[in-house]
Amino acid sequence: MDFQSKLSRREREIMDIIYARGEASVIDVMAAMEAPPTRSALGRLVAILEEKGHLERSGKGPWIMYRPTVPVTKAGPSAMRRVVDTFFGGSLREAMAAHLAQDVDISNDELKRMAELIRQAQHRERLGVTSSDSSQRKIVSLQPPRSGRKERKGK
Repeated sequence: MDFQSKLSRREREIMDIIYARGEASVIDVMAAMEAPPTRSALGRLVAILEEKGHLERSGKGPWIMYRPTVPVTKAGPSAMRRVVDTFFGGSLREAMAAHLAQDVDISNDELKRMAELIRQAQHRERLGVTSSDSSQRKIVSLQPPRSGRKERKGK
């Protein structure tokens, strides 16, 4: 089971907000929530997430900022798997079809990147490499690789 699978709905909502921002204060999280709990209840939820090892803090007093302990590059794939399993019965094809059926703008570069990822998956399948072969698992992105820039820890 993945690191975040045992979070409550509220805890997951908080983590999603903090992942999207990279780091956030309790006030930032409260402002981003659709129906936030009280400030003290939210502070307690954030403290619980810190106790569980999902968040780490920096700063002091009213300037305390929280950031995820697991980088987005590791948390993202398991979150995507949860969405595909929950809403599309585990079918990536159905998830992609649902996304592409929406009126979304997809650039030619993104379409080319998706086509390349599909070709790579077909190649792995021909070689007999399965998704459970953790030694062959890679984190993929639709964004083209950035040259000369390193990803910050925790992002």
